Amino acid sequence: MWFKNLQLYRLGRSFDLSPEVLDERLQADAFKGCSSMDMLAYGWAPPLGRHGRQLVHAANGYVMICARKEEKIIPAGVVRQLLEDKVTEVEATEEREIYRREKMRMKEEIIVDLLPRALSRISNQFAYIDVRNRLLIVDSASPARAETLIGQLRTTLGRFPATPVKTRQSLSGLMTRWLGGEHLPHDFLLGDECELRHPDPAGGIVSCNKQDLEAGEVRNHIKNGKQAVKLALHWKERLSCVLHEDLSIKRLRFEDIIKEEEHDTGADDPISRFDLDFSLMVLELAAFIPQLLEALGGEALADESSDETAKQPVEVQRPVEAELEPA
Repeated sequence: MWFKNLQLYRLGRSFDLSPEVLDERLQADAFKGCSSMDMLAYGWAPPLGRHGRQLVHAANGYVMICARKEEKIIPAGVVRQLLEDKVTEVEATEEREIYRREKMRMKEEIIVDLLPRALSRISNQFAYIDVRNRLLIVDSASPARAETLIGQLRTTLGRFPATPVKTRQSLSGLMTRWLGGEHLPHDFLLGDECELRHPDPAGGIVSCNKQDLEAGEVRNHIKNGKQAVKLALHWKERLSCVLHEDLSIKRLRFEDIIKEEEHDTGADDPISRFDLDFSLMVLELAAFIPQLLEALGGEALADESSDETAKQPVEVQRPVEAELEPA
């Protein structure tokens, strides 16, 4: 359940659905699975999996949802071989050449014939809403996959006001300055991994892994014009991640000190353990995300260039030290 990647989205002020209403609305597009003739099925599933029936899991102002996708797997090589056999048979039997349009029709017929016997691949994608701070956090390494989940939310709810979080400063420029010797903000430390890229494609790419990023070799690349496009960071000895120039947060790892808090509670049944893990994770991220955005120069609002009031920094409320109990 612990997220491994983060895609951050700012919710509009018009989003005001309670967990109960959101659950009711999601039921309309609950995951039903592929029929024998479907290639793909996508819908909402219980975050608790087989241990729950609700499509929303809420605790302390945080709301988790889960999108489930099933897709049929038909190997391209199998289709290609069956198509070649079919074309060869028809051309030999009817003594005529098969052209592209007819080949496409044959290919579709082959796929339809294989669908009922095809294996399925099922995957879950989790996200949660930080109601207090108007954030949607999607566990995805790919912005495109996160947008698929958001697109399904818009389909289900009619509208869903969410835009990717952007920073006021260029992340590539900021990470480059950190590697060049500029002090990192309080509570942040360099990790041991980065990727440097020259603005000129001919300048090449340098990947550093398990290296001292303060060494002269890395700084020489910076002096020669290369810029950081991803950088490993540590925060408060509580979590680590790799920050990318598009603000994707990947390879997120919560340190053992956080997960030890779970063991100290003695939660042993699956539902209690899930609820506790969820609460620990979101409270930690509710402290980390605003501090990260502050370290990156602050969040850029979508309309700050035209609205004077929007020029004020986004006030992100710190997590409330509440008892970790399910709503």
